Amino acid sequence: MADSDLPHGIVVGVDGSSWSRAAVRWAMAEATLRGVDLTIAHVVTPLSASTLLWPGGRIPEEVLEVQDNDARTAIADAIKIVQEDVTGTSRPQVRSEMLYGGVVPSLTGFSRSAELIVVGPRGRNEQHRRLLGSVASGLLHHARCPVAIVHATGAARVSGRSPVLLGTDGSPASEFATEIAFREAALRGVDVVALHVLVDADMSGLFAAEWSALQAVVQKPIAERLGAWEERYPETSVNLEIEFDRPADALIAASEGAQLVVLGSRGRGGFTGMLLGSVSSAVAQEVRVPIIVARPR
Repeated sequence: MADSDLPHGIVVGVDGSSWSRAAVRWAMAEATLRGVDLTIAHVVTPLSASTLLWPGGRIPEEVLEVQDNDARTAIADAIKIVQEDVTGTSRPQVRSEMLYGGVVPSLTGFSRSAELIVVGPRGRNEQHRRLLGSVASGLLHHARCPVAIVHATGAARVSGRSPVLLGTDGSPASEFATEIAFREAALRGVDVVALHVLVDADMSGLFAAEWSALQAVVQKPIAERLGAWEERYPETSVNLEIEFDRPADALIAASEGAQLVVLGSRGRGGFTGMLLGSVSSAVAQEVRVPIIVARPR
């Protein structure tokens, strides 16, 4: 099934937080760029029926009604944002869904019929956390489509001419991320900056000439793969950069000059396990611009 045929288009998870509102704005703009539908989703999580909390082990109907009202308010606020930010024929078709269950399983279910899942880095009850929230982290591990994480600060602060930053190792496993990066850059009319980080050995003692020679050797196969994508997107240029650094640190630093970061869900070399450990969490929680993780179907 082609992405354009996926019934839910772009799905944005909302909970009424500032991160959620930023995610809605970005998701709406992304749906407009792609010409696809926007689905606004809120998940009502089940409450514990413990007798320690509720006499007789039964949750009062009034409490359940408050939950439902909060859900409807979060959805209504998201729809209002879309209506205020986009006018005329460019507005995407918008639908809303209120689900009951675990947030990550519910949104993961949506991911099977969505182009992209969009969420904030943390939820309403995680405002004082520094680490990536449980929903964002869970989707990075379990979603069946690409996942975008949008921070409340920085989503709209960069220039519209800033490039798309692609973290790549040049392997076949990174091809999906490369495809997404070129597509996103083409939609925006900007270039791609492809960053490859060497971390396999201590090269801090190399002379400049030795470092240049190593860069040339590493660059050739990656440049060939990127060149194939330039042929498919002839109006999009790519600039390949080779660095020796910690992958998370290099990507976070490079993101300061980008409007979007795209990473693969797995790879080799310096990016091995990037989205399964501390490196992925560091990038997703520290970058101020939106980041798309190329989760495979």
